[in-house]
Amino acid sequence: MKTKLVAVALVLGACVSTFAQQKQAPKFETKADIVEKGLIKVSILYPFAEGKTFDMDYYEKNHMPFVAGLLGSNLVRYTIEKGISSGIPNSPLPFMAIGSFYVRSLPDYQAAIAPNRDAIRADFPKYTNISPTILISEVVK
Repeated sequence: MKTKLVAVALVLGACVSTFAQQKQAPKFETKADIVEKGLIKVSILYPFAEGKTFDMDYYEKNHMPFVAGLLGSNLVRYTIEKGISSGIPNSPLPFMAIGSFYVRSLPDYQAAIAPNRDAIRADFPKYTNISPTILISEVVK
């Protein structure tokens, strides 16, 4: 009987330990996964609307690498997100896609983009008929 109680206690302890580990905040695997406080994030949001199109393959393989190349050493990383759902069931998708650039300096970003604005905009019809919304923010955490 005593052996069975010890075995049950050990099993319960293992379950509680496993559950506690699952409740902990996820840990980043590499430094590349960490976005540093103080970086500037430039988000390019492509709102969903009936009749609008977006070629994710072209965006991923051509447009974003093209723009990223213009940013030089100011660029820390960039991400591409594909919209899949709204936060409210049975509601329209808010954005078809979001592209983000994380840069060290907003003035350097603007200096790199300004002389290339026409070339960047000329590339839009190759992947979308959506006019994007751009949000520039500072990473807080």
